[in-house]
Amino acid sequence: MGTRRDASGGRTRQADHTGDTRRAGPPVVVVTGASSGIGRETARRFARRGSRLVLASRSRPALETVARECRAAGAEVLVVPTDVSDERSVDALAAAAVAEFGGIDVWVGNAGVFAYGAFEDLPSEVFRQVVETDLMGQVHGARAALRHFRPQGHGTLVLIGSLYAQVGSPAISPYATSKFGLRGFAECLRAELRGSGIRVRLVLPSTIDTPIYRNAANFTGRRVRPLPPVTSPQRVARAILRAPRSHRFAIPVGRIQTAVRPVHDLAPPVYDAVAAWLMDHVELHGRGPAADPGTVITAPRAAGAVTGGWRSPGLRLAIGAIAAAAGGLLLSRRMREANRRT
Repeated sequence: MGTRRDASGGRTRQADHTGDTRRAGPPVVVVTGASSGIGRETARRFARRGSRLVLASRSRPALETVARECRAAGAEVLVVPTDVSDERSVDALAAAAVAEFGGIDVWVGNAGVFAYGAFEDLPSEVFRQVVETDLMGQVHGARAALRHFRPQGHGTLVLIGSLYAQVGSPAISPYATSKFGLRGFAECLRAELRGSGIRVRLVLPSTIDTPIYRNAANFTGRRVRPLPPVTSPQRVARAILRAPRSHRFAIPVGRIQTAVRPVHDLAPPVYDAVAAWLMDHVELHGRGPAADPGTVITAPRAAGAVTGGWRSPGLRLAIGAIAAAAGGLLLSRRMREANRRT
């Protein structure tokens, strides 16, 4: 016999589960990075659907806050503090999920950290930790999930990528490196898992209104804010919930920003000039604090909010108007220069 948690957090007995993926009961969903932002909103939404949840992040107190919200919605919840950059910790997360609920149906790889700074200004340990969390954390999660998906004969791996899996930008090299790598990794897995009953889905958010920017490492000497327009985390969470049933491999969220891809692909010098200007005049502003590793190395104890407060109408209109006008003028000028050269 196994055990489970009831809606109040208590433990009750339940029948053993077999290796059959069509086990009785609601689906079992693992969510990493569940203590704030997209992960927290995703957990809430799966909870309202009645899924059995396994919530992971580096901080137990933060996870317990989210777990209480999900239990209040009627979900069974297991909390497993996990550092996704540590493969053994991720293996233990998967093992705990199977021991508690008998299997895993959906694995949402959402844990992520962010760092701002020119490549040469970023400490190597910060660069490495962003890659270890944002890329290797997904690799560890996929390996752990597949060990259980294979015997079951099904399962969905939902990897949270980014617009920066497709285009780069100054001052965010470790994040873009991780996301480009993640896209390649996901495409390889998709090909390898054809016909297995196991699905790989890659969700590609643009700029999302979460606390990740406030928590980011910052070695620019300036304050930071996300590039507008900023999309709500609720939209990303809805895309994640739909992903296991979707026939699409890559699922973009925030289509306005994805419109930059043709410029990136067809006119790289123009794209680079616009991206550099936007980083220097929109995303970075004023004078910031001294160099700060943010939460890249050390986890916050408390749960983070779902949103980061970047979508107030006045702020969105002001920043968006400045970015659009300036970006349009710069793009037009660069294209005229390119035409003259040709």
